[in-house]
Amino acid sequence: MSDQQPRQWGGAVAQPASDVINEGERAFMLRVFNWMALAVAFTGAVSLFVASVPVLLAFAQGAGIIGFFAIIGLGLFAPRIIATKSLNAAQITFWAYAGLWGFFIAPIINLYLQVDPGLLVRAFFITSATFAGVSLYGYTTKRNLTRVGTFAVMMILGVLVAAVVNLFVGNQMLDLLISVAVVGLFSAVTAWEVQSLRQSYYDSPGTGEAGEVVIARKSILGALQLYGSFVVLFVHILNILGHMRR
Repeated sequence: MSDQQPRQWGGAVAQPASDVINEGERAFMLRVFNWMALAVAFTGAVSLFVASVPVLLAFAQGAGIIGFFAIIGLGLFAPRIIATKSLNAAQITFWAYAGLWGFFIAPIINLYLQVDPGLLVRAFFITSATFAGVSLYGYTTKRNLTRVGTFAVMMILGVLVAAVVNLFVGNQMLDLLISVAVVGLFSAVTAWEVQSLRQSYYDSPGTGEAGEVVIARKSILGALQLYGSFVVLFVHILNILGHMRR
């Protein structure tokens, strides 16, 4: 597949013309989104389970900033594990990351279950619609989104610093502004990730066992990236809806 890699001219992404190649590409992207969807479902199941067990819920609530950094830490190391270790290790890391998210957002889920369960449903559907829209754009656009994505990532680092500071300050207006910024920035990152994943398919070796292993790793890594963006979008859209309800 390496000889079929799309090339870029003048900021546009050239798309392959072969129907056979496109079928392989679509199968790859479908695998990525299936992994991501399963991870989202797993996270929801973990959150609901933790919310139903008082001891686990109390532990998740008490973790506070530790849980925040645990998610970031595993999110930073997971891509390296997926890229370099066995496929079993890659899958275990993927599910551990999804489970960790589920565990530490359980207090948030529990809070809204008590206050207004409908907000959870609305947040999920708004997140799904947003994610689908920006993913479709990233998949179909011929514009090169590398600069947009890189800029968004740089801005996210600044927002992350503000979020850490606000963990100690607790300013409600800043909290809302952070969530609005995060939704906008992660929407841009998601479109970039989808476009990058589509192009990465053509960087893989040809058919055979080696090619399948590379595709399997890329599908797990791609799902990890998109899953992280989806959950972050959900948490902050839920937070925005919560502020609007007050």
